[in-house]
Amino acid sequence: MHIPDGYLSPQTDAVLGIASAITAAVAASKTASTVRAKYIPMLSVGAAFSFTIMMFNVPVPDGTTAHAVGGSLLAVILGPWAAMISVSIALIIQALFFGDGGILALGANIFNMAVVMPFVSYAIYQLIAGKSDIFTKRRMIGAGIAGFVGINVAALCAAIEFGIQPMLFHAANGMPLYSPYGLNIAIPAMLFAHFTIAGPVEGVVTGLVFTYLQRSNPVLLQMRSDSGNSASTVSYGRYIVGLIVVALLTPLGLLASGTAWGEWGGEDLQTQLGFIPSGLDRLGAFWNHVLFPDYGIAGFDQSFWQQALGYIMSAFFALLIIGIIGVAIQRFKRKSEKPA
Repeated sequence: MHIPDGYLSPQTDAVLGIASAITAAVAASKTASTVRAKYIPMLSVGAAFSFTIMMFNVPVPDGTTAHAVGGSLLAVILGPWAAMISVSIALIIQALFFGDGGILALGANIFNMAVVMPFVSYAIYQLIAGKSDIFTKRRMIGAGIAGFVGINVAALCAAIEFGIQPMLFHAANGMPLYSPYGLNIAIPAMLFAHFTIAGPVEGVVTGLVFTYLQRSNPVLLQMRSDSGNSASTVSYGRYIVGLIVVALLTPLGLLASGTAWGEWGGEDLQTQLGFIPSGLDRLGAFWNHVLFPDYGIAGFDQSFWQQALGYIMSAFFALLIIGIIGVAIQRFKRKSEKPA
């Protein structure tokens, strides 16, 4: 679901970028007023969880791959506004340092995965869970369904963004300038991958982690309540250890061969279609300053084990960057909470 540069027109990128920027500003304001400094590390844990889980590619029957996002779980735990901040941080790091998703298309990717997905998931969860006790199975089921629905709605948005490009932006001879896939292709392809694979994975992960938290740390599920934000504390040690374990396991994502639908490079499109849309060809290499291209080490990716090392290094590099961002935000927040 990471849209690369060149698949969307500059006009589309601009509209979605502005929408995402406005939403991010509101999210920052709301999060600052509702989340106390002691819970800021949870935003970092959420961003790290989202980043690492997106590295686990799962094969789709059509030969492509898909992955979970983690946005639904974060929305259920942190609320949609804080979840947007966490997922956005993950997406920005992916685009800047790893070339996963475009820089020009960053606003679109944030809109789909950090805005649409958390808010849809949160709404579904609240609808199903209602005012039931935090320990009920109803809440776990609601979280799982929220994960499935949220990622599919996000995929639908991405498919529409792909699909309208040939209709709105094409050359005089009718050749598409950006995404070459119309709505009749983009929507079925994206929904197939997410309805059959990514959606169930997102739902199961969300439900299982929610169940684990119900049993091991229900305080975390109540952190947005008045009581949760007052005297209760959260121990982050176990979650940091868990993230380290997940980072070490990220090479499992290499076992799924193939590229996610809509993330092909120009050479791939040339092979598939016999041409490269001119706009896509022009904008596709807009950002070429990534440190770990495709989560690997340039020139050190000839074998599986070399690629695995690149994956692990990429994961830990991202965890370090996210941790630094979290510490900076927490220090700023603590200063703002001190009485004058």
